[in-house]
Amino acid sequence: MKKTAIAPALIALALAGCGGGGNDNSDNPHLVQQIPITGVGAGTNYSFDLSLVAGSTYYFTDRNNAAVEAIDIPTLKQVATITGTGANAFAGAHPSNSNSGPDGLNSVGTLLFAGDVNSVKVIDPATKQVVKTIVTGTQGVRSDEGCYDAAHGIYMISTPEAATPYSTFINAATQTVIATVTFTDSAGAPSAGLEQCRYDTSTDTFFVNNDGTTANPHGELDAMPGAAIRAIAAGATVNYTTLTGVRMYGEGNCDPTGLALGPGTDIAVGCREATTAAPLLVQIINRNTGTLVASVNAGGGDQIEYDAGSNRYYNASSRWTATGNAAVNGACSATSPCTPVLSVIDAASHAVVVQVPTGNNAHSVAVDSGSGQVFMPISSDTAPAGCTTCAANGFVNAGVAVFSIH
Repeated sequence: MKKTAIAPALIALALAGCGGGGNDNSDNPHLVQQIPITGVGAGTNYSFDLSLVAGSTYYFTDRNNAAVEAIDIPTLKQVATITGTGANAFAGAHPSNSNSGPDGLNSVGTLLFAGDVNSVKVIDPATKQVVKTIVTGTQGVRSDEGCYDAAHGIYMISTPEAATPYSTFINAATQTVIATVTFTDSAGAPSAGLEQCRYDTSTDTFFVNNDGTTANPHGELDAMPGAAIRAIAAGATVNYTTLTGVRMYGEGNCDPTGLALGPGTDIAVGCREATTAAPLLVQIINRNTGTLVASVNAGGGDQIEYDAGSNRYYNASSRWTATGNAAVNGACSATSPCTPVLSVIDAASHAVVVQVPTGNNAHSVAVDSGSGQVFMPISSDTAPAGCTTCAANGFVNAGVAVFSIH
């Protein structure tokens, strides 16, 4: 774990991120430990995706092991590797993310839904078993990130790498597909892809990050009224531009990834700019009007989460750089390195509270308010290439880094 080796770097960066002249660092994240994961370690190019906390367990999708991993929060130990068999098996890691799985992960009632190639896998956490496969396509690409409307029992998940990207809407009770929404803009161009979605109970709206349209080539936030989704005829496919009351909000030069519902009318969009030297941003948008509330230089991540207990956003800024601007074409490499951090943003002031060093390709984050801990899977310091700070900060082996926010 090398806790003594990383402590000076963590403390220095945390103090640099604090304001107000105080030296009390107790309210800023600090490393607790690193949890080893079976099958990965030194030198591993660890392919993982999104994560969540459900009850007293932290779960994340692990493509190297073709599984969903379960970590017991009280003991901080790996307690299960959930794999399926036969038709219920996950796709695992492939050279392209498009053909890999599992991907996104959501709590749906007492179950977990995990995106996979051509499908959603249904997991029973009680038995640690994949109990069903819901087919979402036939193009050999992943259903990636999803969100759940618990009020109406509807689960949404997107297939971003299809020739025409689309979202599948699933009845959570019957675990059957009820409708499909395609994403072709008003100019006739298919979306550049689809990223995180969130369902807003207060306004009955599905929000999804659209990677690019003719009007907004570097991303837009699409707001689809739940009533319009429920009005689609059973089994039908419609285009998002035809939905009654649909709204499209431009996100600027963003190339969006993560999405988090904040307090009030705020929604935070994590940007992972692919434009060389562009500022790495988190865009705070009024989700009712589309007005840009704040641009925060704390982007370059994938998953972003809001924690109501601390009233903060936690962004897994895996492609952060020493300048705060995007690396060459937004990608980390040996010649254009990244310095991954956990970016913490105050949701009231929209100011960066602190940025804490993390491990290689740490693009997934989950917060457990009860224990005050943040969980982030990491790859090894050497793979993929492009992390110049990982070994120096003690993040050598692939696994899961755990931070305390108390």
